[in-house]
Amino acid sequence: MAQVSKKVAAELYQKAYLIRSAERKICDNYPKDVMQSPMHMSMGEEGIVAGVCQALKKKDQVFGTYRSHGLYLAKTGETDDFFAEMYGKVSGIANGKAGSMFLSRPAAGLISVSAVVTTAIPVAVGAAYANKLKRNGKITAVFFGDGALEEGAFWESLNFACLKQVPILFVCEDNGFAIQTPLRARRGYASIIDIVSRFKSNVFQGETTNPEVIYGTALKAIAAVKKTRKPAFLRFKYYRYLEHVGVRDDFAVGYRPRNEFKKWEKIDPVKVMRKNLLRKGMTEKTVVGMEKAIEKKVERSVARAEKAPFPPRSDLYKDIFYEKK
Repeated sequence: MAQVSKKVAAELYQKAYLIRSAERKICDNYPKDVMQSPMHMSMGEEGIVAGVCQALKKKDQVFGTYRSHGLYLAKTGETDDFFAEMYGKVSGIANGKAGSMFLSRPAAGLISVSAVVTTAIPVAVGAAYANKLKRNGKITAVFFGDGALEEGAFWESLNFACLKQVPILFVCEDNGFAIQTPLRARRGYASIIDIVSRFKSNVFQGETTNPEVIYGTALKAIAAVKKTRKPAFLRFKYYRYLEHVGVRDDFAVGYRPRNEFKKWEKIDPVKVMRKNLLRKGMTEKTVVGMEKAIEKKVERSVARAEKAPFPPRSDLYKDIFYEKK
């Protein structure tokens, strides 16, 4: 593993811990029926979005899926508008209209996420192709689950990106399930890496949950895209801690055993990154101080969201296209 400076390591941990803290707060409050949106939680995948977003520059663009909290928080670091949107309040990112599954913050490089599997991928390729034509040096990264690999839009997008040498990172967050369906029940091939390697692209993969390693891999992928003028495909394994949609675990359902989770819990990305900081010489007191500051930030944002007003009924017809009859 390449050496990562203490400064970068601290930034990686802050990203991962912010995601974990924000989602813990969602888990606490969601059962109270105060948040006005279905929730697809990111717990377990923090290392992927933290590592890749750390490697990207602010001007670079990202697109994602409905499992969007981690990507939003890693790319923006913002929580006030985020929580207001979760609560459906007028002060939210989209004035309370988008909810959890349609987050965006273009000024920070998060262009959009989508609630429909694979639909962000072709849009991201289009944005990346536009960046190529503009010669603005921007890299685009699109994040998606392994379930997207069964969709034709992924393969069409990959083919076009390779054909036109589009500056994009295809980031596959592979948890082994499409909702509750495992790989063996979905695929007629053995290795996605073998297949994608036959395209004119750069291919990277990792089994680690360590944000530092993922960050290093993303840096290599970005460098390869710039050098070869070919897109990159990155596949990272992780374990989804909670149910597909909602804030509970789903081990009682029976499609995945709890002891499997326990193996992954030992290499939890937040815990791994914390140990990395201490190993680099950061004191326990400093780390705890960082954690408390993040927790206070989340608490303040939640309090503001709870006090904020809901949008008026007249807002139903604002910022939308509709045919008046």
